[in-house]
Amino acid sequence: MFPTDYHENPFIVIWELTRACQLKCLHCRAEAQYHRHPLELTLEEGKKLIDDIYEMNNPMLVFTGGDPLERPDMFDIASYAINKGVRVSMTPSATPNVTKEAMEKAKEVGIARWAFSIDGHNAEVHDHFRGVSGSFDLTMQAISYLHELQMPLQINTVISKYNYPYLDDLAEMVEQLGCVLWSVFFLVPTGRGKESDMISPVEHEKTLRWLYSLSKTAPFDIKTTAAQHYRRVVIQHKMREKISKSNQDTILYEDALTTGEIAQIDGLGRAPRGVNDGNGFVFISHIGDVYPSGLLPIKAGNVRTTPLATIYRESEVFKNLRNPDKYKGKCGVCEFRHVCGGSRSRAYNVTGDYMESEPYCIYIPKAWRKRQKVNI
Repeated sequence: MFPTDYHENPFIVIWELTRACQLKCLHCRAEAQYHRHPLELTLEEGKKLIDDIYEMNNPMLVFTGGDPLERPDMFDIASYAINKGVRVSMTPSATPNVTKEAMEKAKEVGIARWAFSIDGHNAEVHDHFRGVSGSFDLTMQAISYLHELQMPLQINTVISKYNYPYLDDLAEMVEQLGCVLWSVFFLVPTGRGKESDMISPVEHEKTLRWLYSLSKTAPFDIKTTAAQHYRRVVIQHKMREKISKSNQDTILYEDALTTGEIAQIDGLGRAPRGVNDGNGFVFISHIGDVYPSGLLPIKAGNVRTTPLATIYRESEVFKNLRNPDKYKGKCGVCEFRHVCGGSRSRAYNVTGDYMESEPYCIYIPKAWRKRQKVNI
């Protein structure tokens, strides 16, 4: 059952098991290292954390890194969570750690889904972005193992200036690889990620519209990360389509935002409301530090000293993030703020203020347009 009150419980928890990784990705949020940190949460601490997560209405749990497979006890942690009834997925790096034996073990313990990153339609683009030659070929080999084991495949892609010209090629590849979900990340300039590697605000909008068009025919689901304004794009398109079908051309799509009809037309099919950094979403680092997300590096506490539920429910930064009416600039008056809200991570990393407007959204809210006219 989905949680309905994000003030109390998250919809999804991301746990960074380790920052150790053999790759050197250009965008790496974690600035991953080759060796594990000596102060990583232990197996017993991890079990206690899983107990606490389960008590928060049993949200989805994703193991990430670095590379989760750099931890030899990774499957012990996963088994403990799955035996409690937690829904678990994992995002390993495409390294020699990803063997057929590792995948068989994952299937045996009951991991629901594996996600692999593909950031280019060929080895040249992908390997440049991942910082290691041969990463593309390793990924393709790993995906073939996954298909042999009949495990569902999720593909993660970070949109940047390096692959933006090849989106159609990427989409074709994703379809050919038989994935069930294409999770499209939009670069946030944190860690190794640089603003100079990002696509422009206009290119963000073009890509979001392209994704919506693709979603109408693609045999896989599409979700976005750090592009909360995709929800706004979906809503706008669906309302226009609904208006067109009913021939009620005088109805503005914005009106639906105040009628409750919006929940029926957003079409995203996952969380019942707009998940955002700190709002239905929480990130736990390898050493137990708690953040609104892995891309928003404002520490709110540590699970070694404070229960996760207390941090999530009572931290000032989390409470601020769960109040879209407090957002600044055009995000604060946008009619889509409760279902979108913009990327709080990108707002922080570009402007220095996590409550500022999403700097890579070109939409001008209805109230903002009126305000601008008054000021002219």
